[in-house]
Amino acid sequence: MTLVRERFTGRIAGVGSSSGVRLVVGRWDGSPWGSFADVMVEDAAGHRVLLAPSERVRDFVAATYTFDEHVVEPVAVEDTADGWRVSTPSLSLRLVVGGRTPLGALLGLVPDRVATAPAWCSAVDPVARLALRGVRTRGTAGNDRREWYGATSVDAVRSIAGRWRDVDLGSLAPVDPPCRFGFSSTLRRPSVTQVVTTIERSA
Repeated sequence: MTLVRERFTGRIAGVGSSSGVRLVVGRWDGSPWGSFADVMVEDAAGHRVLLAPSERVRDFVAATYTFDEHVVEPVAVEDTADGWRVSTPSLSLRLVVGGRTPLGALLGLVPDRVATAPAWCSAVDPVARLALRGVRTRGTAGNDRREWYGATSVDAVRSIAGRWRDVDLGSLAPVDPPCRFGFSSTLRRPSVTQVVTTIERSA
């Protein structure tokens, strides 16, 4: 069996809302297929939805993580003067992003090439599990895939506004309970994390 490692470089925004909807927006600047964005949504009832911009992205993400529903539709993420604008037919979301968090400053002390290496992600995983509720930096994903999250910076999200399937999201809230798409949730504190995700799978 041949194992292949694929790297996805970008930013992940994880936010909760007073409506109970929790969202994880992946903004991938570098991947095996170029740049793209996707969204993972878990509502207050625990229903998990993947919004993917293509069937190829849907198939790959759905084989790695767990969802109750998959939707293929355009996903656009744009920079604004104070954050991000996320637009899909199902979701409209504005994020106001603030400065680097204390965790982000701590991560900045580690050289990127070290912080994004799977060996480092494995070494710091026990610390992440103890210090950050629901967060893992390595684990086993779907279809016996292995995955490592190498974070290099974290910025705070200050506020949100938007609608999910025509229902107002309400105001910003912690990502609580943790999202259940895979072995790791995002940080409880709403934030944007700069990250390299490495996925090892069978060729």
